[in-house]
Amino acid sequence: FPAEVVGVHPDKDLAVLRIKADRPLKPIDLGSSHDLKVGHNVYAIGNPFGLDQTMTAGIVSALGREIEASNGRIIEDVIQTDAAINPGNSGGPLLDSSGRAIGVNTAIYSKTGSYAGIGLAVPIDTVQRVVPQLIEHGKVIRPTLGARLGSDRAAQQFGVEGVVIVAILPGSGAERAGLRGVKRAGRQILLGDVVVGIGEGRVARLDDLLNALERCEPGQTVPVRILREAAELTVEVQLGGSD
Repeated sequence: FPAEVVGVHPDKDLAVLRIKADRPLKPIDLGSSHDLKVGHNVYAIGNPFGLDQTMTAGIVSALGREIEASNGRIIEDVIQTDAAINPGNSGGPLLDSSGRAIGVNTAIYSKTGSYAGIGLAVPIDTVQRVVPQLIEHGKVIRPTLGARLGSDRAAQQFGVEGVVIVAILPGSGAERAGLRGVKRAGRQILLGDVVVGIGEGRVARLDDLLNALERCEPGQTVPVRILREAAELTVEVQLGGSD
């Protein structure tokens, strides 16, 4: 079918296309991925090597994997399957035994570029958070702390684990919560607050923080655990939003 791009989200390797069909289409039923277990039967549908309408079968062989998206961001909670997935399967559904989509096939682990027993799929719970925003806005509106964040290298340079807050944006939730950025004292740079957790989740690197925020909504108030002068504190921060 002819298609046009509605929106893309490279961080999760997802896109939405609008197609012009010449006949009625039946949407696929959606399942959930949060209650999957290793050993569940799964089926992958796609066009491996251009061979359309191909289905392969296997099981969920692991859960909670992490893979790197094309833009370098880490995709969390990826489903691993031994159902044969090859180039051309990307974007096709991973189905449970009831025919419900539980993931979107995205990659394989292979040294040759062909099937080697490990396929990977973005979980449907992630897809259902991203797709409505792509349809409505053509992009994902990300919740933000209202602070400029340091890289993982910045945390290493300060000798801390977590995400260094570099600066606070005026009028933001971070400013209202009293968060602090780094300061200069002559030639010396003094460490401000370091984010070490969002809600119940631990933050050890920038991707941890960004992925935690993506599970929240702009305008939501969340507990943020910070390290300030060797003491751990929890502050309530109202999240902003940006694309």
